[in-house]
Amino acid sequence: MNRTISQVQRLLAGLCTLLFVGSIFLGGNSALATPSIPGEYDFIFRKEASPSVPEVDCRFDPNAKCYSPNVKHPQDVLWGDTHLHTIYSFDAGADGTRLTPAESYEFAKGNEVTIDAGQPVKLSRPLDFLVVTDHSDGLGAFGQFLYNLPTDCGSDQEQVNTWHEMVVAGGDEASQASSEIIASFAQGNFPLCMFPSAEEFQTFWQEIIDAAEAYNDPGNFTAVIGYEWTSLLGGNNLHRNIIYRDNGDKAKQLVPYTTDQSTNPEYLWDWMQAYEDKTGGDVLAIPHNGNLSNGLMFAEIDHNGNPLTEDYAKQRQLWEPIYEVTQIKGTSETHPEISPDDDFADFEVAGWDIGNLDLSFPKPPETDPEARQKMFEHEYARPALKNGLRLEDSLGANPFKFGLAGASDSHIALSAVEENSYMGKFVSEAPSAERAAEDHGPGRFGWNYGASGFMGVWATENTRKALFDAMERREVYGTTGPRMRVRFFGGWNFTDSDLEDLAEEGYDKGVPMGSDLPPAPPVPLIYPAPPVPSPTFMVAAMKDSDSYGANLDRIQIIKGWLNADGTTEEEVYDVAWSGGRTPDAEGKVPAIENTVDTETATWDTSSGTAYLETVWTDTEFDPSQRAFYYARVLEVPTPRWTGYDKAFYGDEWDAACAAAEADPEIDIDCDDIPLTLQERAYTSPIWYSPATVAMESTSESAQPIEKAIKPTPLSAQPIKNVAQEDFWETIIQQVEKRYSTK
Repeated sequence: MNRTISQVQRLLAGLCTLLFVGSIFLGGNSALATPSIPGEYDFIFRKEASPSVPEVDCRFDPNAKCYSPNVKHPQDVLWGDTHLHTIYSFDAGADGTRLTPAESYEFAKGNEVTIDAGQPVKLSRPLDFLVVTDHSDGLGAFGQFLYNLPTDCGSDQEQVNTWHEMVVAGGDEASQASSEIIASFAQGNFPLCMFPSAEEFQTFWQEIIDAAEAYNDPGNFTAVIGYEWTSLLGGNNLHRNIIYRDNGDKAKQLVPYTTDQSTNPEYLWDWMQAYEDKTGGDVLAIPHNGNLSNGLMFAEIDHNGNPLTEDYAKQRQLWEPIYEVTQIKGTSETHPEISPDDDFADFEVAGWDIGNLDLSFPKPPETDPEARQKMFEHEYARPALKNGLRLEDSLGANPFKFGLAGASDSHIALSAVEENSYMGKFVSEAPSAERAAEDHGPGRFGWNYGASGFMGVWATENTRKALFDAMERREVYGTTGPRMRVRFFGGWNFTDSDLEDLAEEGYDKGVPMGSDLPPAPPVPLIYPAPPVPSPTFMVAAMKDSDSYGANLDRIQIIKGWLNADGTTEEEVYDVAWSGGRTPDAEGKVPAIENTVDTETATWDTSSGTAYLETVWTDTEFDPSQRAFYYARVLEVPTPRWTGYDKAFYGDEWDAACAAAEADPEIDIDCDDIPLTLQERAYTSPIWYSPATVAMESTSESAQPIEKAIKPTPLSAQPIKNVAQEDFWETIIQQVEKRYSTK
């Protein structure tokens, strides 16, 4: 590298100019104000100057007045459900739900509501927001089916009449009718006469909007407008919930998209773009239940069987920033057959890993583990996140770059997912001695349903816009029900002292959950260059309040990365834990004692700890490897809803189980029914992409698709493995090119 003095002077002058310009437009060392890397389409904001922090614990106290009102980062987490069904959903109504969105909002706000069985119910504490997401297919049509039976159904008339009689009869017959209606819709045989007309559809959608508008109380309770697009390909689940940032004046301008128009998610994205173009509004989609998609939710081919493209990857990342990782129909984080070294991978997967939504198509048998793993790899969130790294490397964009959230999918119009008062997914699954052992199809039983979950949103205020913006930037996390408070930040120079002002230091020195790690700190201009530092992560969790939640067992950080040969790997790290346990030789912390008394559904409340925090460094970091990191927080073992049922019903529960075991048509072993669980939270990931060399480019394909005005990122070329001499040669050439006077 023989350079003249003048060349070196030009180089240094150019670098200084770049640093000066960068300091003006990017601001400080705020990691939210960095150029985007190809395939990254995050919203980028400039952070205001950090004010002095009073001597108050600002980490989790929502009443602490720690920050200037000019600071834009969120100070408190807001809790809500983004997936709820009322009588406006046909399957919910057929099973017995008669409550409307109005009752749903009343219940979510903490008011008493009388359920369809006649009992008054009330949440233990209010939610901050709620999205009623009734199915767009057949929206509102159940009421006319029930009270004004259609008579123009042709060859389907007999079946329609039979379903009507079953629904009117109620009880088990109504439940059976609901199951048959779901199966009919899943297989594309739903009678057309049961759908609403275009005029009726518009009316029902306006009623949904009107209810949300009536109950929306910005700053106190937010009623978010939404619906569910219910794509089912032969019973394979591809559902998405559509969330609006907007008020009713915009939402009413375009009726929801239905699968009668298309079951292809790409056409749904086209509808979303059309909505935004027409109204100037904003929408996003939240997929759910990949565990019931039979490998289609995160497939590496599109709806027509073609390989994924860069445009597909960009569109999916743009419109689907969040994935619903836990809900009543199981948890879709990972599976023990694809994460065999994860001791907690088997959480709420039983019964959902045997077939698709309506059990019309089974998973590959356990005798074919390779086929099962291949299917599961495209159903669960963690392997999808890993595959996203590989696809980004080849396509230039990551189709599976999503945050993690929880929701209920309750079909009783109530967001009620507490273990000690689980109300069931449908009206027919209300508390009883028999419900755990009830047969829901070959290999699927009542106990397979879980009391889950909620979404925690780090929003700047409790409004539609602020909640939506937090979801869009993926600053959210999902829990299986408890409202534990979790912070997760990534950066390059966190230290233990930063935990004292966790939020302030987290935003100032790094990025929150859902973000991309900023470029590593600049290395000194010396040769040879020193090694790139390892990223640091700051994570803290506080238990749910004493009246409701259990203590914490541990915090884990899950890492996934892409090797040079295109393979992916994962590792689970125990980073903070209670009880003074000592990790084994592999770094795993021993399991905490299960103190639950299953006869009384009680546990030792002194087990675990109320608060955990740490700063963790990835000492195995390789700067050439794409990677993601997310935190998982586990509570100590507590009673599951099945355990509460068993303790409450006692001998009746035992008798119901014995009767089910004796039934030759039901293949159940009641010893398989779990009576305890470890509730948990999943944060959205933080991604790392290898540093790239800024290059001039005229390629339009290098520019990301954007929904909002953001700083224009420097274009870049894919990373190459180059020698240090070549790297510095390239830097010098680019600086000379940019600042040449020729």
